[in-house]
Amino acid sequence: MWCEQGWLNGAVEDGIRLEVDDAGTVTLATPATAPQPGDLQLTGVTFPAASNAHSHAFHRILRGRTHAGGRGSFWTWREQMYEAAGTLTPELYEQLATAVFAEMVVAGFTSVAEFHYVHHQPDGTPYGGEHSEEHAMERALARAAVAAGIRLTLLDTCYLAGGFDAPLNTGQQRFGDTDAAAWLERLASLRNALANEFDPAQVSVGAALHSVRGVPEADLAMIAAHLPADLPLHIHLSEQPAENEACLQATGLTPTMLLHRRGLISRRLSAVHATHLTGEDIAVLGAAGATVVMCPTTEADLADGIGPAAALRAAGARIALGTDQHAVVDPFLEMRALEYGERLASGERGRFTPGDLHQAASGAGTHAQGRPDPGLAPGNVCDLMSVAPHSLRTAGSRPGQLALTATAADVHTVVVGGRVLARNGRHSSLGDPGVLLGAAIAAVDTAGATTFEGIPHP
Repeated sequence: MWCEQGWLNGAVEDGIRLEVDDAGTVTLATPATAPQPGDLQLTGVTFPAASNAHSHAFHRILRGRTHAGGRGSFWTWREQMYEAAGTLTPELYEQLATAVFAEMVVAGFTSVAEFHYVHHQPDGTPYGGEHSEEHAMERALARAAVAAGIRLTLLDTCYLAGGFDAPLNTGQQRFGDTDAAAWLERLASLRNALANEFDPAQVSVGAALHSVRGVPEADLAMIAAHLPADLPLHIHLSEQPAENEACLQATGLTPTMLLHRRGLISRRLSAVHATHLTGEDIAVLGAAGATVVMCPTTEADLADGIGPAAALRAAGARIALGTDQHAVVDPFLEMRALEYGERLASGERGRFTPGDLHQAASGAGTHAQGRPDPGLAPGNVCDLMSVAPHSLRTAGSRPGQLALTATAADVHTVVVGGRVLARNGRHSSLGDPGVLLGAAIAAVDTAGATTFEGIPHP
């Protein structure tokens, strides 16, 4: 494989020739060289592919449907999200997730951490038995990832309560397990099932706690004691001031310090959002070397606020990026929003360099998934995205500064494991993701028994 230009060792080099083994790993990278006959040639500027560190695939249903009818808030948006979750069957979810994952691939994402909590049937009854397969929703997501060719880390989520001292409500029944022991047992069963069915380089299982609102403190203690040490662990953390206030009232601690008391703040933890933190919270997350997954376009869409990204990084935390509810699926817009949020909050430019932004969009995300880094250097998996440097958006840009000018529309080729998976916005086997998304969302609309704001039920 030969790259006209490529991001190697923190800078853009010319004429990089790569050798890739059968496992899809780069074994040799030689800059300043010419292509050889038979080389796959990538024009433009090639970067390590993006790694989506936080996704809820079914939230894609809501794009462009939640903006009418008054100002609203995260909490009113959440009720519409519950309605969307209630429509899903394994078949519909596989169709929808295939389209969403294909959208990610053509945008430059080659791996995704899917924060998954739609486990059971709408009344909370587990799948399995005469009329459905065990782990039906999880298997649907895994099949969708295989169809799209994206590397999936399925974060099976523990969701036990509707708030501090509150049971799950009707819309949350399909998310829940009886208690932490039941979740750990189901998680072990899921790991065995998917390991027997799928290549771990393609589909792996991690763990997530929905939030401190969703997992009572006694269950946090059990999980800390019994969760297998090899699993990445994610949690929604301090996304809303109301979450912090409720946690302080119930426990006397912030969400971060509650997790710290239960031994859950560590290098394997990925704290998602972490928007409203105290100085002590920042110090604890940084000292542990935890990852903080920021989702800037979602946090803007939901009016969550601007998180302390630079302060967290200075304290020792790793910053990764995710698309969360998929208001946008574009790694470049997430990168830019991370830096722009810092500029708006601080009044200073250049809080994250272009190199920092690419690291947040790629290697930090794969770390959060427990996967090897993508890129052009020997030892990296050969997951790449090639960007057009002379488009309407990028013309005149320095190659090393494309993080601040390009969008997903400029990603013309996506490579996974050394093989081309997308070109010019089309998936190599699935075609146009827009067509897939339109069909999947129409199918959900037709099957659903709910009405989204401004969208009458058919």
